Amino acid sequence: MALVEVSRQREIAAQPDDVLDALADYAGTRERLLTEHFSEYEVREGGDGKGTVVHWRLQATSRRVRDCLMDVDEPAEGQLTERDRNSSMVTTWTVTPGSAEGASRVTVTTAWQGAGGVGGFFERVFAPKGLGRIHDAVLARLAGVMEGQQR
Repeated sequence: MALVEVSRQREIAAQPDDVLDALADYAGTRERLLTEHFSEYEVREGGDGKGTVVHWRLQATSRRVRDCLMDVDEPAEGQLTERDRNSSMVTTWTVTPGSAEGASRVTVTTAWQGAGGVGGFFERVFAPKGLGRIHDAVLARLAGVMEGQQR
């Protein structure tokens, strides 16, 4: 089994603390950021950052669906992690100051232990591309919310 990882980044015209607060708001803002690839979204405990437990189903392809039960943590300043109880998948959101005054750089990275053999080869080749497109779409929605385009 090999580690499979995908990472995407976007600059957003909003203060880093505000962006991190929006990402950590599982009871409100977060659901608005999700694309059609997510279903059955439900906050099961908490709802704001560390200690939150949130569920969703992620359909990355027509045949690949993951039932995710995520434990949320804030391991460092500017970071939010989501660890799936049902798999080895971990998603880390990192928010740092951007290149312009009042801007943020948001990086989302998801990693998991991929399958072995031929199936694992195809997973390592194709899964990052599909999940990368999903991350790009979620980051675009986050930018829209933070920059006032979606209300």
